[in-house]
Amino acid sequence: MNLRSTMLGLIASAAIPAIGCGEGSSNGTGTAGRGGAGGASAGAGGTTGAGGTTGAGGTTGAAGSSGVAGTSGTAGTTGTAGTTGTAGTTGAAGTTGAAGTGGGSANTLMNFFVSSDTSTTASLGGLTAADARCQRLAGAVGAGSKTWRAYLSVANPATNARDRIGAGPYYNSQGMMLAADKDALHARSGDSTLFIDERGGRINGQWAGSPTPNQHDILTGSTAAGMLMSGNTCGDWTATTGSSMVGHCDGLGPNMNSAPPYNQWAGAHTAQCGDTAPMGGAGRIYCFVGN
Repeated sequence: MNLRSTMLGLIASAAIPAIGCGEGSSNGTGTAGRGGAGGASAGAGGTTGAGGTTGAGGTTGAAGSSGVAGTSGTAGTTGTAGTTGTAGTTGAAGTTGAAGTGGGSANTLMNFFVSSDTSTTASLGGLTAADARCQRLAGAVGAGSKTWRAYLSVANPATNARDRIGAGPYYNSQGMMLAADKDALHARSGDSTLFIDERGGRINGQWAGSPTPNQHDILTGSTAAGMLMSGNTCGDWTATTGSSMVGHCDGLGPNMNSAPPYNQWAGAHTAQCGDTAPMGGAGRIYCFVGN
């Protein structure tokens, strides 16, 4: 029962008088009505919810096991020794009947060659340095016991290239003969198969199948007969100005022209002292055993 209902009940009890039930009795005052019961007390407070439980700690994972140690590779087997190569055969005899040369050595008859090394200019350090160049190259192929001279003419003192060399006969590094004596030597034409270097190599030139660049111009400062060509010795081989006389070791000119003067091995034409390449040279010289 709520408070409103209780109040309405009290009002009603006060307004209606009590009716007496005894005979002949005086009309007494009715008994007071009972007070209505008090309103219900406030509802009980709600219960506090239980605290959430702490989650159980995760279990620690088991420790990983150590990896198995790798096994060592087996040692490689030792290769079998190579068999010894068979000995090379001796080269066939040259045109003079001389035996072929051994590897890296010139034929023992050699007393002439074209220098295998080159020079950008005609400044060679003078005649003495040019002689030393010939001596060094000859020594490298086993012919250093001979006295070598550069085939060069000089103006001071006046010296002809032909007078610096031996009397002949003349053999190249393969034992092939160029000529029997000086007159025959200067009467002949150049030849790429005979006018070769101390190691047997052919000189680049105008011959069929030649490699490039052309290097057949050989410094001489001389006429075709091996005589001094005045004014064409590049300051006696110490200057880079002026001109020099050169010969064609292959005896050929443009388009393999073998007519004079292209055929001359000692004196074919003039060339520059400062740069030996433009006319077809590389600063090479002829070397002969001296007289």
